[in-house]
Amino acid sequence: MVVEVEAENGQTGFAVSTAGEMGCFIVEKHLNRFIEGKCVSDIKLIHDQMLNATLYYSGSGGLVMNTISCVDLALWDLFGKVVGLPVYKLLGGAVRDEIQFYATGARPDLAKEMGFIGGKMPMHWGPHDGDAGIRKDAAMVADMREKCGEDFWLMLDCWMSQDVNYATKLAHACAPYNLKWIEECLPPQQYEGYRELKRNAPVGMMVTSGEHHGTLQSFRTLSETGIDIMQPDVGWCGGLTTLVEIAAIAKSRGQLVVPHGSSVYSHHAVITFTNTPFSEFLMTSPDCSTMRPQFDPILLNEPVPVNGRIHKSVLDKPGFGVELNRDCNLKRPYSH
Repeated sequence: MVVEVEAENGQTGFAVSTAGEMGCFIVEKHLNRFIEGKCVSDIKLIHDQMLNATLYYSGSGGLVMNTISCVDLALWDLFGKVVGLPVYKLLGGAVRDEIQFYATGARPDLAKEMGFIGGKMPMHWGPHDGDAGIRKDAAMVADMREKCGEDFWLMLDCWMSQDVNYATKLAHACAPYNLKWIEECLPPQQYEGYRELKRNAPVGMMVTSGEHHGTLQSFRTLSETGIDIMQPDVGWCGGLTTLVEIAAIAKSRGQLVVPHGSSVYSHHAVITFTNTPFSEFLMTSPDCSTMRPQFDPILLNEPVPVNGRIHKSVLDKPGFGVELNRDCNLKRPYSH
């Protein structure tokens, strides 16, 4: 889904998220009334109105929050373009000169060759496989550790597929191979489970989650479980406006915030957060052997890491610094 907003002077801002045609309906038939006629700097007011107006059908996130996120990001892009500043400077400026990345994909060994600081791979088995599944996943981690050596981070992405017992056993089975963290083992609302998993995880192994949490309130509760890293997706959690608030919650508890993917929409935020020392790059090429921009071909001039890093100068363009590829087969399914 693409949301585009236009100022009276003809300048436009836009953003991309994953709400699809249903999200377009929500924007055209409901959210538009909170946007049209407002000042381009009224982002927090618009954001608050969108959240309050959708409370009765947004639930704990999902498609509605994806839609609100996309609108919010488009408004930040427009604001930056109107005032001639990159979004990260609107947030107060960079706290570091560059962003360093770990890569998410099935080949951490290739990620190491490309200069990334670590590699996060998917697990292949789950609770229905029992102890045999744990042994197979641990063997996969052991094999990748041998290929990558000791001076490289390895992480395991479990994508909401486990229970506390299985996740705890898996964490201990992988501990000998210096697994840096185990991610999103449980469904989003299992806060007590995350608290128990963190309490019983191997010493030195971090527990992380947050990709599929969709409200500020859910991140506050997640933070209270004591996990080490919260991982909101800026295109799903309520947009940049909410991401800044999540980072503040985490900072108050001494936790890290490392957003899930999201390319430039994350870059402009994380370079301003003191509790985000690194970020995630999603390897979207089928064999993980090449780096493709995450939103290719929809975005033009979308930066990718060089030797695992992006310098802040790459972000020094108005807004989010990317353009919409109008040669893509874009359509407007609804109007108002």
